[in-house]
Amino acid sequence: MSDAPEERTESLFEAPPLAEQERMVEAVLFASPDPVGVGDLAARMPHGSDPARALEMLRKRYEGRGVRVVQVGEGWAIRTAPDLGFLMQKETVETRKLSRAAIETLAIIAYHQPVTRAEIEEIRGVSVSRGTIDQLLEMEWIRLGRRRMTPGRPVTFVVTPHFLDHFGLESARDLPGLKELRAAGLLENRPPPGALPIAEAREEGEENEGQSELFEED
Repeated sequence: MSDAPEERTESLFEAPPLAEQERMVEAVLFASPDPVGVGDLAARMPHGSDPARALEMLRKRYEGRGVRVVQVGEGWAIRTAPDLGFLMQKETVETRKLSRAAIETLAIIAYHQPVTRAEIEEIRGVSVSRGTIDQLLEMEWIRLGRRRMTPGRPVTFVVTPHFLDHFGLESARDLPGLKELRAAGLLENRPPPGALPIAEAREEGEENEGQSELFEED
């Protein structure tokens, strides 16, 4: 008789079938404009659900299709397959171009995060205008990080999931290397003043030492 209450309790919290959980995850990802984390999915789904397993099932189901289930930072999203991106050209044309100063500032933050404004200026060799930082913050490509435990406790800057999502990156570790950036025209062949020894010293060993070394000083 002691087993009867346990059976009733389990039935009250019985999780939906995995196929139904997969449909729930698909619905949430499809409707969300931003990547959704596993914890958020678990909070929305019925008690006892396994969103991580449902996500994996959904990811496999979309393999080879026109859209894919991809990880963006700590979240998951439904995105167009990379080889079909040309079909979205009209919808993804960037109407607001970044200035050279903004591109350089963004690159330094991406490869050197967390980084302070003073460090950005030291690497670039010129001052960074408030407008450049404000533009990147407004685009939600960078955000404020933790304050440095140094005199004045300056704030640091880091890239956001929006930045990773825009460029189809899972994490900052997936950023292209120095050669790829130059080939894409995002970096000049001649580094900015003061950066020549750094760039030349890092170029040959960048693949072995990691891309976070790109703008790192000795």
